[in-house]
Amino acid sequence: MVLGLGFGQRAAWEQLEVQCAIKVSSLSYIFPSGTPGLTNISLSLPTGSRTLLIGSNGAGKTTLLRLLSGKRMSPSNTIAVHGVDPFTNSLEGVTYLGTEWVLNPIVRTDIAVPTLLDSVGGQHYAARKAELVRVLDIDETWRMHQVSDGERRRVQLAMGLIRPWDVLLLDEITVDLDLLSRYNFLAWLKAETESRGATVVYATHILDNLAGWPSHLVHMMGGRVKEWGPMDKYETG
Repeated sequence: MVLGLGFGQRAAWEQLEVQCAIKVSSLSYIFPSGTPGLTNISLSLPTGSRTLLIGSNGAGKTTLLRLLSGKRMSPSNTIAVHGVDPFTNSLEGVTYLGTEWVLNPIVRTDIAVPTLLDSVGGQHYAARKAELVRVLDIDETWRMHQVSDGERRRVQLAMGLIRPWDVLLLDEITVDLDLLSRYNFLAWLKAETESRGATVVYATHILDNLAGWPSHLVHMMGGRVKEWGPMDKYETG
């Protein structure tokens, strides 16, 4: 809620927050060490959008994604995901896949792929599990301690995405995928946004073969958003 507005204005603002999957308003963040992390960020991303989040290492991409996912506390009234604060409210439909998630040691143990997928809900979402196994070209006879890094990453992605999500925050997690696996994965994400109205924010430094995929772009530099907006703003400019 935004203070200082009349009832009608407040209602309109809150409705806008709900229509936007993600709304960030004048967000600044300082790390516990006192180091500035983000400075005065404002942006809004509509439901069903696919946002490419770009910037050099240290630009603030991971910090922003962690705040959006509720893994860090943001200042009051600066972040709304589907209209609510992601830190103070437990959001069932928000999935964040980043560095900490991919380093989970269980994916390097002697365990079968079907057992691993069922442990994260695969038995309850059998059709979705089968679709992800197909899209990511996963061999269900694999043992996780014997697979390559690229194969392990494909299984990890399936693990993270079996449960349906409304907002997906991806932080550099396609780096180990080969070209075909990445292409198929991004095509599947695009279909999810178009068929279910799901929303994706994808932070990556691999910008090849992305034509036609993003609907929006956010470019970060030095903890600030240098520019952001729908892709047609840049394609026509």
